[in-house]
Amino acid sequence: MDAELEKNEIHAQTDEYPSADESTHSSAMAIQQTGHIRFAGFWMRFWAYLADIIVIGSIDRLLINPLFRLLDLPLYETGLFSMMTIATALTFYLYFVLMTKFFGQTLGKMIFGLKVVQLNGEKLSWNTVLFREWIGRFISGYIIVLYVIVAFLPKKQGLHDLFVDTTVVHEK
Repeated sequence: MDAELEKNEIHAQTDEYPSADESTHSSAMAIQQTGHIRFAGFWMRFWAYLADIIVIGSIDRLLINPLFRLLDLPLYETGLFSMMTIATALTFYLYFVLMTKFFGQTLGKMIFGLKVVQLNGEKLSWNTVLFREWIGRFISGYIIVLYVIVAFLPKKQGLHDLFVDTTVVHEK
């Protein structure tokens, strides 16, 4: 444990930053060691999510829309299984899964200084991230009121956090 703290102090002194996995793991370890946790509440997570939606919408408009125009595919077709719905859903889920796995946070969470951590201090595994970001968001997306439970739980966990024992915290 002391070696981990010393390693983080060395990074801070030399202006080097730890890798995403080291950073996520050290954030979780610091939470366990100090016991001082600033859980991210409903509104902070809400604003971060709105920023993420703007980013995802921009990605769709910069990549998906031109590709669909190039391939002469309809942009405004409606329906659950339309090509556009599938493509934008894929962008949405890939964004959340990949950003959370590799950085422990999405761009929205980075803007607001938030990070996803395991409550047991371990780094985020693929299984954890896939279940949290893909399946958990899918379930919560259909029962939107379940996002509101973040405001009432002591560790400010959403349904998708409860499934995999994660939470979102403020970075130091």
